This record gives sequence, C-alpha cells and structure tokens, in this order.
Amino acid sequence: MSIVAESPMRLRTVEEHVDAVLAGASPTPAVFLPLAAASGLVLAVPVASRVSLPAFDNSAMDGYAVKLADVAGASPDEPVVLPVVDDVPAGDARAVTLRPGTAIRIMTGAPVPGGTQAVVPFEDTDSGTTSVRVSVAPAPGAHVRLLGEDVAVGEEVLAAGTLVGPAQVGLLAACGHTHAPVHRAPRVLVLSTGSELVPAGQPLGPGRIHDSNGPMLVAAARSLGAQVVTAAAVRDVPGALADAVRAHLDDVDLVLTSAGVSAGAYDVVREDLRTLAADPSDVQLVQVAMQPGKPQGLAFVGPRRVPVLALPGNPVSAYVSFHLFVRPVLRRLAGHTTLEAPVVRARLTDAVQHRLGRRGYLRVRLAAGIDGWEATPVGGNGSHLLGALAHADALLVVPEDVDAMAAGDLVRVVVTEPGATEGRVP
Repeated sequence: MSIVAESPMRLRTVEEHVDAVLAGASPTPAVFLPLAAASGLVLAVPVASRVSLPAFDNSAMDGYAVKLADVAGASPDEPVVLPVVDDVPAGDARAVTLRPGTAIRIMTGAPVPGGTQAVVPFEDTDSGTTSVRVSVAPAPGAHVRLLGEDVAVGEEVLAAGTLVGPAQVGLLAACGHTHAPVHRAPRVLVLSTGSELVPAGQPLGPGRIHDSNGPMLVAAARSLGAQVVTAAAVRDVPGALADAVRAHLDDVDLVLTSAGVSAGAYDVVREDLRTLAADPSDVQLVQVAMQPGKPQGLAFVGPRRVPVLALPGNPVSAYVSFHLFVRPVLRRLAGHTTLEAPVVRARLTDAVQHRLGRRGYLRVRLAAGIDGWEATPVGGNGSHLLGALAHADALLVVPEDVDAMAAGDLVRVVVTEPGATEGRVP
C-alpha cells in the first residue's frame, strides 16, 4: 500500500487543494429542531407558510375606522365630527360592522370592522371617545393591512440554504412553525500531535511546549458553529493517532490534526493516515504552493469516508490552513452555499517582501481609512511567530508571481475574524 503524493516537481495550487478537501464533504443530515435551537443553523429544505400574513384585515395604527365619504374634505380648519360607536382592541374576535356616518375607535393589530375604507390615526384627530374630530382626509385604504398582503398561505418564505437567525425565527413563528428543518451542526474531532506537547497551564519540562494549536483550532471550529470533540495530544508513536481517530470516528463528521505531515523522521501522521484509509488513493500528502502552510495532508477514513485534514504544526501555518481549507469544509457540512472567507480590497500601509513561486498569506490588521480599507502588516513572515497572530484579523494575499508590494498598493485581503469589518465603514 502506498501513499498518493504530488510529484516533487509540481506543487498543488491552493484552489486544487480546496477542491480536493471538498470532494468528500456533503451537508450533514437534516433534523427538525425547535426554532430557538435552530438559530445559527442552515435550512435543509424550503419552508412555506402555514398561514397568511396578515391573517386578517387589521389596523396598522391606533386610530378610528371610517368610511371615506364621511371624512372627505376634512381639514384642520374644517374638521369633520363623527360619533364613536364602538371600540375594537387587538384580539377582539367580534364581527363588527361600521355604519355610515359613524367612527369606531380601533387599536393597532385589531381586525378592522366590516365596511372600513381607511383608518385615521389618533394624531389626525382630537382622540375623542364619544365623538371624534377628524382634521385630515385619509387616502383610500390608509393604515389598513390587508389579508395576505405580506405572505400568502402556502407561499415559500425561506429557501434551502438560508441561515436561520433572529429574523428568520420570527418569520417562521409568525408563519405557524414551531420547528425548523436544518442541517445539524457539524461535529469535529481536533487532535494535536507531538511528543513535546504539554496542556496549557501545566509546567514545562526540558524540550516541552504548551499545546497552542489544539485550543486555537477548537476555537476556530466553534466560531463557525461546529460542535467540537477533543482528546489528549497524541504522542509521536506509530498507531497512536490512528487509535485516537478510531475511538471517535463513528461520532464525527470531520477530523482535524496538526503537525506530523512534514518529512521528519518522527512525523508518524503519514503512516497512521495510511493505516486508517481503506484505499491508497484516499490518502493525499501534498505540498501546496503557499507560504506558510506548504505541507498538507488529506485522507478519507472509515465506512462513511470521514475527511481528515492534517494541517502543519507551525501555529501560523495551522491558522492560515484552517481559513483556507477547513473553513470551506465546515461551511459545506453545515449546508452553506458560500464557502470561502470574505475578501476585501484594501490599501497596503507598508511595503512587504515575498518569495516568488508560492502564494503568500501575510498577517495584517484592517482599519477603515478615508478612501476605503487599509491593511497594515503585523509580525514577520515566519510560520512559528505566534506572538503577532492575535493582533491580526485578516490575511494579505500575495500572488505567486509577485516578490514585493509597495505601500499604497491596492491588494486582496482575506478576512479571518468576523469583527474585522463588522460595524466599521471603510
């Protein structure tokens, strides 16, 4: 059994690797969840209304139901006075009819009496209770919401692929639904590999480091709505990773590992992926034409061919790889149709250098400038430089054939943190 690998003469492009990781991903099964629990998930099928909205002709204002002929010509100088013969509050189920020459006081949302041709709001009257002085002649149908003018019974109100948020929950509830058919949240197993790893907070011995990739990838996956399963860091012992994956394989939709995909003597992830896969073609250990994040691993394991994305171990490489490759998979699993991170155009504030032949992803921070977004480089280019990562919220994209960019250049920037552009106007 052999591992499928790219020729050393040719690197896989970023787009090719995205296509490869998406090849084994499909949306999770649909489940019916209560509306509150469905918030943040994606509709699996279209949803139609069970009722008309409005469900009956009703008043859009607090005011008086009138006939047009009775208030024609009303003005502040020559108001029309009508007797108020009834009150109709919201929720009134009586069959009320408006007689000519009279007015009926009515509240917002209340069913309009039969024969009503307009509603005059309180502010255009003296708000009388036994009689009312109308000082403005209303237009036909003024302030009357008609049966089904918003949504007709049986009409599709939300399409498959719609993200359910507060507005969608409100609409579904108004349309008579208590549950929503949504793709369940993807379940992700996150595993860090490396005998040198120690959990955060524990003392460090000689040659040991705290596991930062694990918590970072857990947080990143959860920020996209995934349910995350974690396990202890896996030592660089043959079979250890395979055992950890098998223990959770029946319960997850995606496995994320970090480290162990380079050519080091103790990088055992390669062999364990081969052990997990049923067919050699289900394991791909490749080099992608990008910096950072060149070494990447991909496998499809188990009867359900669960994707395993083996990311590089350097923290910045793992972070960049997550946004380029893991995000699209998680979005596909969740049922989204837009998979990639948003991209904006920005002015570069400082010059940058880059190595030709590989697409660069440099950490930057976005700010709203006078003429649009501005991108300021943060930290150096090294994939081990974690200190500056928390101060970046986007990635500057440097094309493969470009070795330098100057301050003032208009550049493409991948937004990695939602807060980078929310609430700010460039």
